[in-house]
Amino acid sequence: MRTARRDYSEYCPPTTSSTAVRSPSDVVVDINGPVSTLPPADVGTIPPATRSSIRVLIVDDDRSLREGCASVLQVEGYNVSSCGRGDEALDLVRRARYDVILVDLYMTPVAGMEILKAALATEATTIVVVMTGNPSVASSIDALREGAWDYLPKPFSGTHLQVMFGRAVHAVLQNRHANDARQQSLTDNGNSDRITLLGVSPAFRRAVDLARRVAATNASVMLIGESGTGKELIAQFLHRHSRRANKELIAINWAALPEPLLESEMFGHRKGAFTGAEREKPGLLEMAHGGTFFLDELTEMSLPLQAKLLRVLQDGVVRRVGSEQEDAVVDVRFIAATNRDPREAVRTKVLREDLYYRLNVVPITLPPLRNRVEDIPILANHFLSHFWLRHHRSRDALPRFSAGALEFLQSCQWPGNVRELQNVIEHLAVLAEAGSEIGASEIPVHRDPMESSSGFAFADTALDGVYHVAKDKLLAHFEKEYLTRLVASAAGNMSRAARFAGVDRTTLYRLLERHGLRRESLIGGGE
Repeated sequence: MRTARRDYSEYCPPTTSSTAVRSPSDVVVDINGPVSTLPPADVGTIPPATRSSIRVLIVDDDRSLREGCASVLQVEGYNVSSCGRGDEALDLVRRARYDVILVDLYMTPVAGMEILKAALATEATTIVVVMTGNPSVASSIDALREGAWDYLPKPFSGTHLQVMFGRAVHAVLQNRHANDARQQSLTDNGNSDRITLLGVSPAFRRAVDLARRVAATNASVMLIGESGTGKELIAQFLHRHSRRANKELIAINWAALPEPLLESEMFGHRKGAFTGAEREKPGLLEMAHGGTFFLDELTEMSLPLQAKLLRVLQDGVVRRVGSEQEDAVVDVRFIAATNRDPREAVRTKVLREDLYYRLNVVPITLPPLRNRVEDIPILANHFLSHFWLRHHRSRDALPRFSAGALEFLQSCQWPGNVRELQNVIEHLAVLAEAGSEIGASEIPVHRDPMESSSGFAFADTALDGVYHVAKDKLLAHFEKEYLTRLVASAAGNMSRAARFAGVDRTTLYRLLERHGLRRESLIGGGE
């Protein structure tokens, strides 16, 4: 019995003239997926140069369907390639980057699902549309779960292909636009072409400029700043811009390891030096030879280990635990970091004075985030984009902050600094809807401008006086504390400060004058 050859002309009818989308309804109507979020008229107005830059791969073992789809899309001006075997397609997607891939689910000798996985592993932003002549709920769910952008059941018309592909192209262009915006932000606000350092505030720029000047030398650097201000990031910046950048950056955190393990980790040990030392092991200092050694949380280091480290700083000699001889001579550049005042640590005998002077050749102080108010929107948008791509499909539309949300973020004190802001933005990125606007009420930050470690102590003493006197003292203290924090959080912008406080600028100036406060002195005190 002869099998009739199936006619696929109904899928992708040949075109003799331009097959541009015929009407706005063709753009927004889609029987298999959500409505496009971009204006329908944009589909027909995509410049030819942009269309030709979109690389398309069609994978189907049926030649008529494959060539019919390719013909439709080539007439539209897209850069189309096609392939009829699964193993050849697998090789193509691993070697080259495609913007859109249309792949038949049931291919030989490699299944379409494997091609889908390989394409997304090569380039996560690739849009993969799965086609099949045997559609089922289970297969569609499996494909979407593996990262397919859409599911196209056969047979389909040329118009259906155009509608679906128009939506896919818009997703590609949205992703390109978001990526261009991120790159432009890095260009405008970044401070390095080798590591992401974002910030335009004068205090942060001064710290980065000093780091840049000292990076090319072998001088020891001490990074001083509150927890979460980015000391480790600056250490990486110093290393990446140094002559040792092709070697290792080795870090050790004294607060993260128990005392008995620290010495072995840092200096290494001889076989049999202690119970469990079954082999000889080089330490981190030897591994850092020729590179950079980062001493995080220096003031948590015990005095005996400080003495042993001082020997390495002086002559480069390393002696492993259990050794009675010099085991290695190392050439290491040291960067230390502390969230405490190192001079106070010296005074209280927590840090050896001779070690302090060895490591503190060039001190760099990193400002807290509350003194970098103008950097908060830059960092918040960067973190939102970063975590959105981490937790969601890359082709989902990026959410955005409302103006009120950014002002609220700028008004917070951020005791945990950049690390706290990063965690808050990740929380928002996980829960936000694609393309939504994030408002101030959605931000999980507790803001209490009246909170003050000194305020309660003052209240205890004031409550002992006559009622009216105590009340006036407490009110005056509250107003001064509130105004000081308010103006500092607004970076001296009185219009912004008035909005934060919910009063007009005249009232704000009158309160400042009543307490003898000047805007300039409040800004200076916050830096």
